[in-house]
Amino acid sequence: MSALGPEDIMSTTTAETACEHGYITDKTRYFSRLRRIEGQARGIQRMVDEEQYCIDILTQISALTGALQNVAVGSLEDHLRHCVADAARTGGDVAEEKIREASQAIGRLIR
Repeated sequence: MSALGPEDIMSTTTAETACEHGYITDKTRYFSRLRRIEGQARGIQRMVDEEQYCIDILTQISALTGALQNVAVGSLEDHLRHCVADAARTGGDVAEEKIREASQAIGRLIR
C-alpha cells in the first residue's frame, strides 16, 4: 500500500466523501483540542527561541505528539463509526473503497 500524497487528498471529491462526518457532532471538542495543540506548538517554538534545556523541549514534543495521536485516533474512530459503517450498509464498491481508505489511514498512523 502506498500512502496518499497531498495531491491525492486534494483531489478527493464531495461525492467520494458523501457521508456525514462523525466529527461534526464533536466539532467543538475537536476545535478545543486543536487549539490546545496549536498552543503547545507555539510553546515549543518559544522554548527553542529562549534556548531552554533540550530534554524539556523533547518532553513537550512528546506531549504534543501524544495529543496529535489522540486526535487522530478519535477521528479514525469517528470515520469507522460513520463513513465506513454507512458504506458497509450500502455494500459493493463503496464499502470496499471506504475499507481501503480506512486501512491506508491506519497504516499511516502506525508508521
